[in-house]
Amino acid sequence: MNCMRTLLVCVWVAGSLQAAPPTVTKAAPDPVAFQQNVQPLLSKTCTPCHNDRLSSGGLNIAPFTAPASLTENRDGWDLILRKIRTGEMPPKGMPKPPAEQVEALTKFVQGEFAKADARIKPDPGRVTARRLNRNEYSNTIRDLLAVDFHAEKDFPTDDSGFGFDNISDVLTISPVLMEKYMAAAARIAARAIGADPLPKPLEFSYQLKDKTIRRLDFSTIEATHRIDFDAEYMVRIGLPGERAADAKPVTMNIWMDGKLLHSMQVETKPSKLVYFDPYSEEQVKLYLPEGDHVFRVGFVDDDFVKGLSEKDAYSNKKNRFLNSITFVGPYPSSVEKASRKKILVCDPKSGTVCVNTIVAALARRAYRRPVTRTEVAALMRFVGIAQKEGQSVEQGIQLAIEAMLVSPHFLFRVEHDVDPADPTKIHRISDTELATRLSYFLWSSMPDDQLLAAAESGKLHVPAVLDAQVERMLADSKSSALASNFAGQWLETRNLDSVKPDPQKFPDWNPELRDAMKTETRMFFDAVLRENRPLSDFLDAKYTFLNDRLAKHYGIAGVTGPDFRRVELASDERGGILSQASVLTVSSYPSRTSPVIRGKYVLQNILGTPPPPPPPDVPALDEAAVGNAGSMRQQLEKHRANPTCASCHSRMDPLGFGLENYDGIGKWRTTDGKFSIDSSGTLPDGRTFQGPAAMRAILIAQLPDFSHCLIEKMLTYSLGRGMERYDRRTIDDMNRELGADGYKFQTLIHEIVQSLPFQSRRGEMVISQNTNKNFSHAVLTAKEPSR
Repeated sequence: MNCMRTLLVCVWVAGSLQAAPPTVTKAAPDPVAFQQNVQPLLSKTCTPCHNDRLSSGGLNIAPFTAPASLTENRDGWDLILRKIRTGEMPPKGMPKPPAEQVEALTKFVQGEFAKADARIKPDPGRVTARRLNRNEYSNTIRDLLAVDFHAEKDFPTDDSGFGFDNISDVLTISPVLMEKYMAAAARIAARAIGADPLPKPLEFSYQLKDKTIRRLDFSTIEATHRIDFDAEYMVRIGLPGERAADAKPVTMNIWMDGKLLHSMQVETKPSKLVYFDPYSEEQVKLYLPEGDHVFRVGFVDDDFVKGLSEKDAYSNKKNRFLNSITFVGPYPSSVEKASRKKILVCDPKSGTVCVNTIVAALARRAYRRPVTRTEVAALMRFVGIAQKEGQSVEQGIQLAIEAMLVSPHFLFRVEHDVDPADPTKIHRISDTELATRLSYFLWSSMPDDQLLAAAESGKLHVPAVLDAQVERMLADSKSSALASNFAGQWLETRNLDSVKPDPQKFPDWNPELRDAMKTETRMFFDAVLRENRPLSDFLDAKYTFLNDRLAKHYGIAGVTGPDFRRVELASDERGGILSQASVLTVSSYPSRTSPVIRGKYVLQNILGTPPPPPPPDVPALDEAAVGNAGSMRQQLEKHRANPTCASCHSRMDPLGFGLENYDGIGKWRTTDGKFSIDSSGTLPDGRTFQGPAAMRAILIAQLPDFSHCLIEKMLTYSLGRGMERYDRRTIDDMNRELGADGYKFQTLIHEIVQSLPFQSRRGEMVISQNTNKNFSHAVLTAKEPSR
């Protein structure tokens, strides 16, 4: 391992460079046009409250009365324009400016912005070296080695930036994480090749009587068990007791981590044996992968126990029941591992040429680019080290794989600047770098052989070739990673794993309902993507995906069984993501709904206009009064009487009130405690609605704003960096193209992939050694894992 550490430090190349500002040629707007289109509204509507003496809300409008301010203070004008367009300013109770003044100012300012953007030299920005996050690591191991590894169980949680956990600047590497990488590499390599001998079989048993097993109901038990080796294990299920002489056989299923492993028929009527056997068992030999797993055993559709009391359900004379799970192993498997088939493309015992072929082919895929002879030779040295220690050639390949998995070429996505003579030059990234960007965007994983071959041919950047690859990849099941990783963070539904609704107020909440909520939103997003539906479906689709548990929660009849299926929505109670229980739950408090949180959620994730943080001295809401002394709306009306709060709450609260018909876990309701629900709202611009369906119609009318928001978030996710001022032109161009094509979802994917920021990068003069020092320090201070 000391040799491997030296190798790692030697091969690492620093790639963390600081961003340079874009080149801008400033030109002041026409002062006469400014005077005609902007000055009237500013002087009559804004200046009386926002001046040198009275800077309401901390804003003095005086600096913005000069034409040059449009180019010198773009951010300030963006805020002013948004406040005027949404009707937030002037505030309630103050005279509204004439519509023609608002239109004239808006049209002029936006026109000047467009001219300014056109003068900006196109800038794709730059992305520093990106470490694989936990999801990307797991998926890459799966596709590289055909090994199922769950990084979320072994590695620390990834930091997030701009709402996502794949942002390059926050994905650092620490000595602790490096230790985890080293330990994981050894385990994964051993699992992939399976060259190490297995230990003697051991027995582990989980029993109801000693409470090492969980009883889910009278017919189902569950236990968590760690499998130390990929191998076969004898699994024994304890089945004491007996039922009546005419009792029918039942189907017994064995699940691992929610997936069905084995199904068998079990006899329940009295045995023909003369004596009663209290230790009756059923057993089956199963191949089990290494890792911590949840095993569940249960009788399927077991109507017999429904009429039994708890005492009779566990009586040897009244029932045959489940009371233990025992694992015995490991045993060698007679079936060759999928990982060996994937890795050993020839017989390594045939000689060095074959071993070199195996190592080179694997390194090319692991590093996601062609590899040099020097790199292959360095990896082949690990094979030689193992053989000198008396190990087999397969164990040598195993050690070489271990070295690959802790190389920065595997752990990081490094992109290179191509012109040392002009470090700041904007240039197209290489086709192999483009393939890596594309695969981690759509699949959260490495390029497959077809994508990598297209890149190595030098033709991937050709628009028609690239579009064809995008179509192929979206049709692949691996594109479901967009639903899990992008949508899970955009819509915040990942937080369902950590929310804990109050069981007293929401007794229906349980893991089954939580998982059903997650599945609905994941399948819905996946359907909009795969069917190339318009983005408006996210706001008000007339269909969703339900099973019996979630349909019951929604009060929708006619859905039976645990399997999810597409369901057409017959009423206007539901429609789009804002009526899905996953979104409604993560935007609530544990004990109640929150119009403020839900309103902020809509502004931030749907309209892309998040409010600023609240002032530090805002008093908390009187929780005890909600539903008793007044409805949520009445309590919030008192709460926002504070003038400091009124500006932001005038935007947030109406949107949140529009969702008040859904309780804290998304169930439809018409009352809040003793008070009737009022889900009407009035927006700052004067538009009104009655109920969630009417509010969704208002959001549909703002489809360009929603599209703009989604473009920003998906571009952030695809690039692994936040949006900068120079990205505005790209985003606006995409939004126009998207609108011209009916806002089809796949059009957005194609626009991102074909964009300048996705296909290019900017170099930089000053090279930072932060990433290099960070990685080197992590390697040299990490503790070597035991082998």
